[in-house]
Formats: sequence, structure tokens, C-alpha cells
Amino acid sequence: MIKTLKLIMALALMSVGVKSQPFLLKSGTGAKPFLMNIYYGTGGKGAYVKYLGQQGVIPLLLKSRKTQGEAPAVQLTYVWDEVLDGKVTGTYQLSEQSNQVSAALYIRNKDQKRFKLEQVKNPEADAEKAGYLLHGTLISFSKGMDDRLTFRYPDKLTKTARLPGFDSPDPQRKGTIADYNFDGYDDVAFSIPDAGMGVYRTFTIYLYNPVSKRFEQLAEPQDPRAKCTGFCDVTLDQKNKRFITACRGGASWWTNVYQYQSRNRLVWLSSRKAAN
Repeated sequence: MIKTLKLIMALALMSVGVKSQPFLLKSGTGAKPFLMNIYYGTGGKGAYVKYLGQQGVIPLLLKSRKTQGEAPAVQLTYVWDEVLDGKVTGTYQLSEQSNQVSAALYIRNKDQKRFKLEQVKNPEADAEKAGYLLHGTLISFSKGMDDRLTFRYPDKLTKTARLPGFDSPDPQRKGTIADYNFDGYDDVAFSIPDAGMGVYRTFTIYLYNPVSKRFEQLAEPQDPRAKCTGFCDVTLDQKNKRFITACRGGASWWTNVYQYQSRNRLVWLSSRKAAN
């Protein structure tokens, strides 16, 4: 059980986001090369494209994800449908390795023309900015010191929140897309190193409400029996619908298991000490 838990924790940390995004891509063919930024989150979800010089964004619907090789030389390949006004107008394919694009391609549907894409550097881009397009909502945040979080909803409403600031010499905010309350809808979370030795990460989680079509912050449970306060190194047990946190207290690691009750309220089930 402990080995399984540690494996789940390790996989969760590997999947919390690609720090080099967005990638700036340029078409390598045609009389008028075009430039675009491509954004995506965990497992290729929440993807969109923004062409330089244009205001709007184009949603990308994930079709497939493939993993090849072994760490540290793992190559991830994504395929997305480009969707405009509800119609598939093209296909993007992208392979990345070591946080760099190794191959990219766009196929235009109307004539099946293929555009080879290559990663280029953009000295004017803000390398700290990141974003997702999830449930039609454009989510913008910073991987660095800026703590602003913005939700731009499909009905044009914009909401701004503040994420926890850093108390770490090496700040790095990461985003994760996952179904944190097991309701079939992806949610979004943001994590930063803990304020102590930086051995675990603390999470701020926003759940998507399919009724209101808004993202709502998940309240932290306040049970004195829990060995961790707040959301630390969050992992999910999808099979049993359990929400798990883990932290270090003194010389020991602790895990806390919760389940959801009505209205997305987390209820403590158990705490246990993990073997060192």
C-alpha cells in the first residue's frame, strides 16, 4: 500500500504541468509564415492556440496522447482537433521531449494541406504566463511571482482571484487539470512549494460547477484529527473516490484520506503514518 501511494504521489508531481509552455510555433512552409502560441495542461487537456497579432483564441480538443521512452528521455505526443464554431477545421500534432518541441504539424481539413511547425524563441513573450481553455473558460495565471488568477467565462464575465504567494527561494507555480471531486468534469488546481523546506507542494483547487458554469474554490477541511493542514501533495483515488493529502511532520510522512459529502464538502476518514 505504501509503495503504491508513493508511486501515485510521484506520478502526480510529474503531471502537474509543463513549465516551458506556452510554446511559440512558426509555420515552415508557405509564402506567409504564421506564428502562434500553443497552450495546454495536464495530459494535453485545456489546450488552445493563439495566433500572434490576433485577439481571439482557437479551442483544441484532445484526440489522443502517446508516451514513448523512459525517464528522463520521455517523449509525449499529442493530437488535437482544431474546432471553430463547432466544426473541426484542422488537426494539430505535437511531440515534446525535455520541455522542448521535437516535432509539430498542422493539417488543414478543407484541402488536407500540411504545415510543418517548428519551435522558435520569442524575446517579447512573458515566459511566466500560462493558461488553459477549460469548459469554454479561459484561465490565465503566472508561474512566477504574480499571484493573479483570471477566469474569462464564455458569457464574457471575467473574475479575478489571488493565489497564495511564495515563501520559497525557488518559486514555481504549477497548474494541474483533473477531476478533483469525481463528478465527471475536469477542475483546475495550482500548487507551490511549501513554506518550510519545500519537500511537498500546497494546492489551491477550483472545482467546475456544471450548473452555474463557474469555477468555485474548494474549501479546506478543518478536522483536528488530520495530520496535515491545508491541501498538501494532493492525489486522487479514482476507483474509491477518495481525496488524499500527504505532508511531513517532524521526521515522519503522514497521509490523510477524505471523501466528499453533499455540496463538495470534504470529510476526514483516516490518517496514517507512511514508512520512511
